[in-house]
Amino acid sequence: MESERKSLPANAYTELQPGEKYIPFIAAEVRIPEVTVRSVIAGVIMSILFSAAAAFLGLKIGQVFEAAIPIAIIAVGIAPLFRRKSTVLENVIIQSIGAASGVVVAGAIFTIPALFILNLQVNLLQVFLVAFFGGALGILFLIPFRRYFVKEMHGKFPFPEATATTEVLIAGEAGGQQAKVLAIAAAIGGLYDFLVLTVEAWREVFTTRVIPIGETIANNLKMVFKVDVLASVLGLGYIVGLRYATMIAAGSFLSWFVLVPLVYHFGKDLMVSLPPVTNGMLIGAMSAEQIFSNYVRLIGIGGIATAGIIGILKSSKIIGGAVSTAAHEIFGKRGRITETQVERTDRDLPMGIVVGLLILVAIALVIFFRFSVFSSFSNSIALSLLSLGIALIIAFLFTTVAAQAIAIVGTNPVSGMTLMTLIISSLILVSVGVSGPKGMLAVLLAGGVVCTALSMAGGFITDLKIGYWTGATPLNQQRWKFLGTVFAATSVGLVIMLLNKVYGFTGPTALPAPQANAMSAVIQTLMSNQPVPWLLYGVGMFIALIAESLKISPLAFALGMYIPLELNTPILFGGLIAHLVAKSSKNEETSRRRRERGTLIASGFIAGGALMGVIGAILRYYNVNLSIGFAEQHGGEVLSVVMFIALMIYMYVDARRSSPAAG
Repeated sequence: MESERKSLPANAYTELQPGEKYIPFIAAEVRIPEVTVRSVIAGVIMSILFSAAAAFLGLKIGQVFEAAIPIAIIAVGIAPLFRRKSTVLENVIIQSIGAASGVVVAGAIFTIPALFILNLQVNLLQVFLVAFFGGALGILFLIPFRRYFVKEMHGKFPFPEATATTEVLIAGEAGGQQAKVLAIAAAIGGLYDFLVLTVEAWREVFTTRVIPIGETIANNLKMVFKVDVLASVLGLGYIVGLRYATMIAAGSFLSWFVLVPLVYHFGKDLMVSLPPVTNGMLIGAMSAEQIFSNYVRLIGIGGIATAGIIGILKSSKIIGGAVSTAAHEIFGKRGRITETQVERTDRDLPMGIVVGLLILVAIALVIFFRFSVFSSFSNSIALSLLSLGIALIIAFLFTTVAAQAIAIVGTNPVSGMTLMTLIISSLILVSVGVSGPKGMLAVLLAGGVVCTALSMAGGFITDLKIGYWTGATPLNQQRWKFLGTVFAATSVGLVIMLLNKVYGFTGPTALPAPQANAMSAVIQTLMSNQPVPWLLYGVGMFIALIAESLKISPLAFALGMYIPLELNTPILFGGLIAHLVAKSSKNEETSRRRRERGTLIASGFIAGGALMGVIGAILRYYNVNLSIGFAEQHGGEVLSVVMFIALMIYMYVDARRSSPAAG
């Protein structure tokens, strides 16, 4: 029996009223093919291909793309090619297995290349194990929190990436008007972003420097307004909504229009570099962007870390409840809950298995640290246990932060949290007498595990939310995610080792690897007993505390402080369009349909932009130059404003075309 429903329920994106229940696209009692040979093989192929592609492109050109949406598009596209068309739940499994690629790559390339940059001993097995252990921890730590994030908090978080991916899957299943709206929006958004990124028909980032007075203000006061005009980012803002978009933008405006000018004002006359800058560059010679990256962004990192701690404290009951539930399920008098007692759409991997796997991973990590780093130390077991403790505690505590960041804005601040991990790890190891190459190796391996774990946690909550909306079985997603992680970790390891041999990460032909270079610089500083910018982190801490006291989401605000301005402003514009669409009619049903059509359009923008981003990156990798060069001219920046305004007008007008009569 298959569901006759052709769209998500009306309450898919709204908070549930007391007594109201969300019924997924495929109801719990409906049985259709889900985990099949077809879906598993296709998912594994996607994991291998996209892991290799993402690692190549991320290290070669410094551009990391998100694989979930392109994989969903491919799954929908190949579904009719089989004798029996693939079901929506088979496509969810393909997406879930394949999407391990993007998150494992993001975790690995932030840290692993730093091993080569610092000339430390590294081999393929080490790279694979760091990526796999991190991915496994991310899956296992997140499972106890699934019900809270995807079920209990239904409608409270926007889940922008999960929304876009779900709309792609549902439109592919439903066909008709929904598929048409999504396809048209994807074509427009994809073509628009392709013209920006690959053809360079107009500039991607508009800044107020384009006008003379804006240039003067930017040079003399270090105040500049910037907007990334990509359709995909605008679509992301629509799904995020005005509430969170305003919080994010407020944090960004504080960074760029208050803190950056303040740092310049008080530091412009200094004749020496102000730490943490140690390369001799003076604040007076810095641009607004350089002041942000060298100083103000560190305040954002402190804010994110503090927001994470606040979230952990506020979630203590949730964490305690998850632990209590796990203990009851394992040791309770009535034993484990049988599958017949829980709806298919609410089944998780049994807590006994989760805990058992965590113990196995912990033991394996101790052995890994013992033989990879501390074999020459007399207290090698103690140091290995210390490294394990650092990795497990930080990864577990920040799992909820990564999941919440993805749920709010679709961006995982994994680099900021990893940076905090490296700082904490370095300080602890230096305090117990571990420094130099061995210390840096231990810190990077532990940091790589944490980075991949947090990246996986953020990506996997997206998969589980997609499954919740569509009616997939969480147990199946959790089981088969491990398979995708194995293949993704293998692909990433092979690609990193290959790129190191062909190009290297140091020298004249070195790959950029910007995140790994930043991480290696931080570790070298800490292992050389150079000062840590605690003051900047402390300022971020107090800002996060103030935001919390004002009932503003400290994480959303801190994310705004950390993420570059040009990526926050289009999110605000997208949220504003969503608000205007929602208020465009006093008729509740008309307003609902317009919001839904707008969500389809926004999802199309994200999907088309993501797909064309991958294609453009591949063309760039193979040195296929389609650029007309107009983006670098003054007219190209002016045109970017015109095209972005036109895109926003189209989005608003097209969303309003839906009405009860139109259906």
